[in-house]
Amino acid sequence: MEVCIQMKRVLLTTIVFIFTLQVCGYAVSNGPTNQRKIQAPNNLDDYVQTVMKTFDVPGVALAIVKDGKIVVAKGYGLRQIGQNAQVDNETLFGIASNTKAFTATALAILVEEGKVNWDDPVVNYLPWFRMSDPYVTSQLTVRDLLVHRSGLGLGAGDLLWWPQSDYTRREIVRHLSAVPLSTSFRSTFAYDNVLYLVAGELIEAVTGMSWEKFVKSYIIDKIGMAGTINDVSLLLKEKDVAVPHAFVGNKLVPVKPYIDPVTNPAGGICSNATDIARWMIVQLDSGRVQDTTRIFHPSTTVQLWSLVTPIKVPKVPDFLSPMQRNFYGYGLGFFISDYRGYKLVSHTGSLPGYASQIALIPALKLGVAVLTNQESVYAFNSITYHVLDYYLNAPQFDWIAGFKMMKAKDDSSTAALERVTATERDSTSGPSLPLQKYAGTYRDAWYGDVFIEYQSGKLTVKFSHTPQLAGELVHWQYDTFLARWRDRELRADAFVTFELNADGTIDRVKMKPASPATDFSFDFQDLLLKPVNK
Repeated sequence: MEVCIQMKRVLLTTIVFIFTLQVCGYAVSNGPTNQRKIQAPNNLDDYVQTVMKTFDVPGVALAIVKDGKIVVAKGYGLRQIGQNAQVDNETLFGIASNTKAFTATALAILVEEGKVNWDDPVVNYLPWFRMSDPYVTSQLTVRDLLVHRSGLGLGAGDLLWWPQSDYTRREIVRHLSAVPLSTSFRSTFAYDNVLYLVAGELIEAVTGMSWEKFVKSYIIDKIGMAGTINDVSLLLKEKDVAVPHAFVGNKLVPVKPYIDPVTNPAGGICSNATDIARWMIVQLDSGRVQDTTRIFHPSTTVQLWSLVTPIKVPKVPDFLSPMQRNFYGYGLGFFISDYRGYKLVSHTGSLPGYASQIALIPALKLGVAVLTNQESVYAFNSITYHVLDYYLNAPQFDWIAGFKMMKAKDDSSTAALERVTATERDSTSGPSLPLQKYAGTYRDAWYGDVFIEYQSGKLTVKFSHTPQLAGELVHWQYDTFLARWRDRELRADAFVTFELNADGTIDRVKMKPASPATDFSFDFQDLLLKPVNK
């Protein structure tokens, strides 16, 4: 659900150096002296409206907390384009992968209660759990479920649930036994979602309560997040909801929300500005809900906010130079990095039509959350860094201009890669076999069956467990076809390549996204489809 960066193993000395910077709540260099600033930035409303107009975002919910107080909790713009309903402080947005911090906190509560140990193998709690490598199965710990270092590739296994499938959460977890690993255990950061579903199953096994019930009872209700739901399947029953939007065919339109509850532990929470503000205050105050009440203790904050999996620090372009990090990694449900000399604890979230960001600077007890009903990372970043700079007394920087340039660069790069793909196509080539010879049932070890049918001179493709993944196979070149999905909201057309045996029969089928802009959760490249003998 997030854009992630692969990295190689780093030196132990580097890890030790990074760890020394992670002491909870302290700046890593001299910073601004005015740490008691409480009021909101000047002209904030105008700034947010400018961001929305610049990046075509219909609606935004913004929350700012400082020193245990809610400074801002309000909405801007429209719940849906073409209608009059306004976003307010109680309008629900999908927060997607910002949910992961709730799952990590739930496990931390169980650790405090002595029911779970961070470094116990998962199989101690789920004896039936299996990864594709027996060693990884035996060694994968509860902590490993949260920190993206299992050896799975980026988004591996996501096609089991994305787009919405008929698999249950338990079935998805069981299918992990056939998902191949891309790297050695604990050597590489690669963002995944499916291991958070394992965490959900583990919580249920330990408590006898579903993830949904446990998180609601032990976190959401205790914090007083009265408007928040942690079952995305209930979203359509709510009245005050921001409708998700995306560009489909270069036009901004409302899109269908993702409402499959199987992925709730990885991305199923829907919340609003007021409730997210309360969540940030609790996180920044080491679990304190009231003067004498805590949902977790300061020692848990240290665990959640300590860097576990280092990530190679990318070089940012000059037009976004203040964002340049010195260290970067993943803790328990949070990304850990620095910003202008301060430790930054953050996460983003993305689902169809929603994009969000939560950013905390513990040393200043400062939190910023931006929820949007459009898939623009440029928008939420422009707002987040503008607000952070205000409280940091940082030099003025034009974030809107910087992210406009970033968007233009990203769009240009995507278009260039798509042009190269089109240019390299040999449109004069033909398939090796008559079209009907490609038809049949093909099976992948972890996903299941994919059906290719021949009707009226055309090939169609249909995924057995995913109704939305159905469309026409259009010949591209040689033995490669383009799967053009009927549901154009998917924005995920894929190349389907048939590999032949010496006798002309089909040996296997591989797939990959046709565009670099395709969401990484469409992990077509991980499929290895073999013909099913009739």
